[in-house]
Amino acid sequence: MPPPSDIVKVAIEWPGANAQLIEMDQKRPLSSIIREVCDGWSLSGSEQFALRYADGPQLYITEQSRGDIKNGTILRLAISPTRAARQLLERIQSHGIDARLEALKELAKLSADPTFAAEFINMEGIGTLARLVESGTHFGEMLAFTLTAFLELMDHGIVSWDLISLSFIKQIAGYVNQPMVDVSILQRSLAILESMVLNSHSLYHRVAQEITVGQLIGHLQVSNQEIQTYAIALINALFLKAPEDRRQEEYTNPLEQHLTEMASSLAQKHLRSIILNHVIRGNRPIKAEMAHQLYVLQVLTFNLLEERMMTKMDPNDQAQRDIIFELRRIAFDGENDPTGTEKRKAMYTKDYKMLGFTNHVNPAMDFTQTPPGMLALDNMLYLAKVHQDTYIRIVLENSSREDKHECPFGRCAIELTRMLCEILQVGELPNEGCNDYHPMFFTHDRAWEEFFCVCIQLLNKTWKEMRATAEDFNKVMQVVREQITRALAMKPSSIDQLKTKLRGLNYSEILRLRQSERMSQDDFQSPPIIELRERIQPEILELIKQQRLNRLCEGSCFRKLGNRRRQEKFWFCRLSLNHKVLHYGDLDESPQGEVPFELLSDKIPVSDIKSVVTGKDCPHMKEKSALKQNKEVLELAFSVLYDPDETLNFVAPNKYERQQAAE
Repeated sequence: MPPPSDIVKVAIEWPGANAQLIEMDQKRPLSSIIREVCDGWSLSGSEQFALRYADGPQLYITEQSRGDIKNGTILRLAISPTRAARQLLERIQSHGIDARLEALKELAKLSADPTFAAEFINMEGIGTLARLVESGTHFGEMLAFTLTAFLELMDHGIVSWDLISLSFIKQIAGYVNQPMVDVSILQRSLAILESMVLNSHSLYHRVAQEITVGQLIGHLQVSNQEIQTYAIALINALFLKAPEDRRQEEYTNPLEQHLTEMASSLAQKHLRSIILNHVIRGNRPIKAEMAHQLYVLQVLTFNLLEERMMTKMDPNDQAQRDIIFELRRIAFDGENDPTGTEKRKAMYTKDYKMLGFTNHVNPAMDFTQTPPGMLALDNMLYLAKVHQDTYIRIVLENSSREDKHECPFGRCAIELTRMLCEILQVGELPNEGCNDYHPMFFTHDRAWEEFFCVCIQLLNKTWKEMRATAEDFNKVMQVVREQITRALAMKPSSIDQLKTKLRGLNYSEILRLRQSERMSQDDFQSPPIIELRERIQPEILELIKQQRLNRLCEGSCFRKLGNRRRQEKFWFCRLSLNHKVLHYGDLDESPQGEVPFELLSDKIPVSDIKSVVTGKDCPHMKEKSALKQNKEVLELAFSVLYDPDETLNFVAPNKYERQQAAE
């Protein structure tokens, strides 16, 4: 007869004594169980003790968390969190250097425990750590442990970041600005500054005044990818939290010294080239966290375009109308054009029609739809100014045609800009689990504009290949979208490589790919195939089942959702070989191969599993903040629901893995 569900069999350890094997009644108060355990080893003062996990993070067990204890768990009797916090607080203020170092080392480890953290914070522990940092008397390992403990404690969200003093900020910024500083100190200092910026509006301004662009560029040139990652994360945080007016102002202003001008510096050649040459083209493979930060930087850079994308043209604004006049002048008025100005004005309407605007009389009206708004006009002007020969060729080539096959440049440029904004998701927040950055956008100071210039030439070429007329406009745009998305999926490393990829994706190739994909689908629907499928379906389903079970037995590593500012953490889950138990446990780093069952401390009987849910139905997705509850993470999330009312929450590495697990 199985034991009652409220009884959990565990082992409890105590240094220098034999472990106690007990049946823990989950209905009994935890204090009563601890008293009984202490009596077993003749320990007095049971209120001074607590239970902790012996493996993994070794968290304290509370009345709230005791439900997570599983059969076979190994626990450890330890001094209570209150007593531990008091002792450590006394030791880190002692005069003995060795004693203080050991205390800070232990504190750095314990601070990740929310139960201990609450007790330590209640004793004004954070203030004590801040004063140690502000004193400037700690160096090396001692300072590194102090900063680690401080960051772990603050990340629990118990204390507001707004309470941090200016002197503390200056001290932390000083470590970042020092030319030679210990790697562990630099890493934690960058992480603390990032946390300040992300969690406090007032601290954003203070941090931005203390950190210079030049210092962060220096940290991008080191060989340590972890330092590079933290440096780019800080850049992203400052960029993300910059006031909207400041971001747009900085996009056009020259590079200035402090990070209040972050958006401007991102648009400058030096910072971009440093990221390209020392990070993207470095000698080390790009790790997942670095890829994510590069993706975030890419998204935030493109989001600078949002204001122009959502700005309608004012038909009465002469400065804006002058841009359209300039487009007409470059296309039709040569340097030594003998035609008089007055005569040319009479031909404006004809010129605007030849330029491909929908409204020939007042083309300004073509730019009143958002998106793409004024961004389309910006792109057209860039093409006309920077790639003038290409612009003139496209316009004159189409304006001289009399066979209704002309490609309307103005209309195409506006619709293409809207399409590119959709493809690159301009104006959307970065997705928490996305690493999809494009190296080519880091290879040019005006990557967006150059991307448009390549794509408008592609559109013109595809239009001719399709022998399209005005009625075919939407069909052409669909083909062009497919060409661009297929090329981007190949991850071209430069604008020139993008051109090469697109040349290989001409209209004939798109038709061939479509036909091939369609035939593959049609082949599977023919009567002989359907009959064969029905005959072998049971065998196929059994094979699929076995393959999936084998994959579950091999197990998978999952990244823990949480604070990206802290070192990336992982956990592993795999099915037992007899398919009866799910084993899982925390890992310090991503494994290179199979993880043995003995290293996975937790388990769930498969018989206890009630169901598997995905997406927004997952408990951990309901708990996430609005920023993190995005489409990308929702699509990758799934949860195992098991008795009594417990969940095991996952975020799959990709959609395929989630689908396999859910099925």
